[in-house]
Amino acid sequence: MKHLFLLMSFFLVLGIAIAQQTQKPPLHGKNWMAVTGKPLAATAGAMIFQKNGNAIDAACAMLAATCTMWDVLSWGGETQALIYNPNTKKVIAINALGVAPTGATVDFFKGKGYNFPPEYGPLAAVTPGTPGGLCYMLAEYGTLSLKEVLAPAMEMAAGYPIEAQTANSIENNKQRIKEWPYSKAVFMTHPGEKREAPEAGEIFVQKDLLATLTKMVEAEQEALSKHKSRKEAIMAACDRFYKGDIAKEFVRGCQEQGGLITMKDLATWKPIEEEPLHINYKGIEVYKLQSWTQGPMLLQSLNILENFDLKGMGYNSTQYIHTLYQTMNLTFADRDFYYGDPYFTPKTPIVGLLSKAYAKDRAKLIRPEKNDSDISPGDPYPYEGKVNPFHSLLQHRLSLTDTVNNKKQGGFVPKHDVTGLLNNPASENMLAVNTDSMYMDRLWRGTTSVEAADKNGWVISITPSGGWTPACIAGHTGVGMSQRLQSFVLDSALCPFNVIAPGKRPRVTLTPSLALKDGKPFLAFGVQGGDTQDQNLLQFFLNVVEFGMTVQQATEAANINTNQLWLSLGGTSTKDRQPHPGSILLNKNTPDSVRTALKNMGYITTFGERTSGPVNAILIDTKHNSLWGGSSNHGEDYGIGW
Repeated sequence: MKHLFLLMSFFLVLGIAIAQQTQKPPLHGKNWMAVTGKPLAATAGAMIFQKNGNAIDAACAMLAATCTMWDVLSWGGETQALIYNPNTKKVIAINALGVAPTGATVDFFKGKGYNFPPEYGPLAAVTPGTPGGLCYMLAEYGTLSLKEVLAPAMEMAAGYPIEAQTANSIENNKQRIKEWPYSKAVFMTHPGEKREAPEAGEIFVQKDLLATLTKMVEAEQEALSKHKSRKEAIMAACDRFYKGDIAKEFVRGCQEQGGLITMKDLATWKPIEEEPLHINYKGIEVYKLQSWTQGPMLLQSLNILENFDLKGMGYNSTQYIHTLYQTMNLTFADRDFYYGDPYFTPKTPIVGLLSKAYAKDRAKLIRPEKNDSDISPGDPYPYEGKVNPFHSLLQHRLSLTDTVNNKKQGGFVPKHDVTGLLNNPASENMLAVNTDSMYMDRLWRGTTSVEAADKNGWVISITPSGGWTPACIAGHTGVGMSQRLQSFVLDSALCPFNVIAPGKRPRVTLTPSLALKDGKPFLAFGVQGGDTQDQNLLQFFLNVVEFGMTVQQATEAANINTNQLWLSLGGTSTKDRQPHPGSILLNKNTPDSVRTALKNMGYITTFGERTSGPVNAILIDTKHNSLWGGSSNHGEDYGIGW
């Protein structure tokens, strides 16, 4: 087996894709494809396709199901999506991220002793975005009713056999969950017993959530009875959530537990349909969301990597890994300082950041022989004919990173969208004992992804999140509140574009992806994993485009992770989030020669069995008029095609 692996590695280093066996089979479909984070949720998508729904209908059903299953997200979280519309032949971006509530100011949080907003609880919440995002996408681009699309999720809320992953996460986080009365009532199904969380396979019932979803469907059906259009009826359901009795109970439950969200915050929030960002990489148009996400980091990286012969270097060769690592550090430095809500000032200099000329100049900074621990944000302003107003801040920012001390902190494991592994003192020592298991636990949980495509050309990629376990449920709504407020900063020296303010969106890690080739849909792909999301997606894309892998091979392929970045999640002190220069996570099968070479180049290496979050993807095969689906070989992500 070892010899087989070495032979496969040899061919891949040469840039030759071979028909290596994957642990999971590739998915094939002629009519439709549905891939997401849970088997039951993928089944929900298949059920909608069987009702002749399109890819948007199916994706909304999968989104509803994953929220109901706490994968690990809830109905109070956030939704961001890219949609290819075959009628207009354009890619559409959906911004359904909540905003900071009234009273969420720098002074408020600093007055409570925070350096960053808290990780958990009602003060970590932005306004819910997923209900509004789902209703908007369904109303504008779906074909079925909300009643039909929510039916699988409502059946699950009435009771479904909970899987071990979520059940064990609830048990591991029960001490924090029990701090919040409404969460305790929902999750602690065996109060007072040794195991208070549900057991794997137990029928998990969510009566309050079922009542909330029922109210939304009732609002839709009442509107239809009054001869409202399908779109109007769906948005009537949305209004009941954000302006009606659901909103009143949500706000009451939030504020009772110390949260800030008001009725006005809910009533004035709306999802936004906006233009996506895109660049051309060797003839392929790659689309990401705007700078309220980290998505442009992938586009910047592709612009830089276009200046190198990646295929000639070979898949995961020393030079390939080094070039990729340095490129991601350059683009993460820009992300960390320049990205933020484009609807607030200052506005991200996105034209300069995505300039090919800027990328070419940034590429020249890569040292071929060693890791550069002093990589800092660039200056994109001249590339759009402007002067950078933040020179002094950039200088001050350098003092916030103690690169000398951080270099000594080897073995750093990136925090992902869920960081509450175990709430006991022993967990602090787990990193030294078993880095891999701690990393894997974080990797398998967190944000999910939803990918769907159909024979009529509709393609959608969604990366929803928020309200993960341990979640604080808002009153008797059954809806877990988001924890996304923690992605704001309180110090403008870290990022003047992402300083918290009421009504503002935090810069999130959530980042769906679409690619077109020859003007037609080519790839839809997404992944969970916090700051590693676009790292993993970048490598997945290159695996397919540069190294000729199938989507299943590419989802299972070994990745690297850089930790030379400011963490977006986890920890409320500056020290918790500082970059760790030179820290790199490699696959445990990395050859000794590569390990030695990287150490000689100044890298601090750690190793894991799997080194990316669960990537989900769909490739549209225009040659054969069929669909290929891929779903990573770990976690519970799953797909169905027909």
